[in-house]
Amino acid sequence: MNATKRTLIALIPLGVLIFLLALDIYIFGADSILGASQVALLVSAGISIALSIWLYKTPWRAFEEAIKGNVGEVSNAIIILFLIGAISGTWTMSGVVPAFIYYGVQIINPKVFLFTACVLCALVSLMTGSSWTTIATVGVALLGIGKAEGFSDAMTAGAIISGAYFGDKISPLSDTTVLASSINRVDLFTHIRYMMFTTVPSITITLIVFAVLGFTHGGPAGGEMEVYSTLLSNKFHITPWLMLVPLFTAYLIWKRRPAIMVLALSSLAAAAAAIILQPDIVKGIGSAVTEGSKAKIYFTGVVEMIYNSVSLETGNPDVNQLVSSRGMLGMLNTVYLILCAMCFGASLKASGMIQDLSRLLVPFAKGRTGLVASTVFTGASLNGIVSDQYLSIILTSNLYRDTFEKQGYENRLLSRSVEDSATVTSPLFPWSSCGMTQATILSVPTLVYAPFCLFNILSPLMSILVAMIGWKIYKREKPAE
Repeated sequence: MNATKRTLIALIPLGVLIFLLALDIYIFGADSILGASQVALLVSAGISIALSIWLYKTPWRAFEEAIKGNVGEVSNAIIILFLIGAISGTWTMSGVVPAFIYYGVQIINPKVFLFTACVLCALVSLMTGSSWTTIATVGVALLGIGKAEGFSDAMTAGAIISGAYFGDKISPLSDTTVLASSINRVDLFTHIRYMMFTTVPSITITLIVFAVLGFTHGGPAGGEMEVYSTLLSNKFHITPWLMLVPLFTAYLIWKRRPAIMVLALSSLAAAAAAIILQPDIVKGIGSAVTEGSKAKIYFTGVVEMIYNSVSLETGNPDVNQLVSSRGMLGMLNTVYLILCAMCFGASLKASGMIQDLSRLLVPFAKGRTGLVASTVFTGASLNGIVSDQYLSIILTSNLYRDTFEKQGYENRLLSRSVEDSATVTSPLFPWSSCGMTQATILSVPTLVYAPFCLFNILSPLMSILVAMIGWKIYKREKPAE
């Protein structure tokens, strides 16, 4: 079968997926993540497998191995997701998040809030190497502060995600940064330094825009922030001692402990703080489920806040939303989506359809600008196709490595182009693992916050612009100065 026919066949499952996802979003809206999107991914995967077995005689075993490999690659991310759910419950019910909000609305000037939120998330993500951890902890607290100061959830989420992904991208502790550099055989710190030529202009423009949005923000009525502070202080025992939990978490991060260890120990520390500082809340959660001794009720309360959806009544709907949590159970739909996305990605990989689709871009991968633009477009598109940034990084690197080498460009240009696209655009797709994770953590639909993820939108465009200018882009025969 010739290449043109293979490419047309590879477009069939992709076209079906796009059609079904669009239909799901039209019919179910944000609720499409509850199952409709997963069905679309599995149906599309089934079509890809059926076509491959029928036309290419691909053995079923190849798909089993591909699915096993893809799911294995995200097993660590799934555990982290569940621990993020635990963090959400324990940090909220212990009073850590309410304390952040309580102190934040009094300290952070609304005029510089978006700018500050973006910078703070960038710093935390740089230290942790994890945008997910940053968004699940500091990000959740900042979202509450933003709500109290009158900013839309979409705008605040955009500032949080922009900062978190900038810090993640330039952190030597980031798994995506390590993956992009290692798979393209580029020294880690060489890769990070080279990314500065595109990331610094992108984050600078992002911060300027957020600063302007902040200074032009009218802000809430003065009494609204006072209402938030009063209700939180009435419901929780707000004390500086609660800051020991995030300080303990920061210490673990500084010691470079694994993300799973940091999240698990931080969750346990917050649970202990809840028992000590918020005994009435723990007792109320536990007694709503069981009866018996005090120890049994407290144990039940802690377990409930870790794994179950928990909410508190404060007398204000907006504040109720701030002090509610989804726990581990709240992450199940996202895990379900990730597993289905991995199945679809595996079907394309095992059938060879990824390579067939890449042929569509080959004619455009000529010259410096065309090559970088094609790489960036592929990296971003694969986030929408295979729904996972790790797979996007790997597949894009594999597809373009030979082309970069044939045209004589350094590997660091490829590794940077991949990071500028496959890494940062991942939270912009509603059905991708990152998009659904951030939407779940922040309770803001992906399509709602996406327009304000300025850094994530600018990075791939900046990568192409720098390629057009030719700034600091060298061929192998002309070493870097």
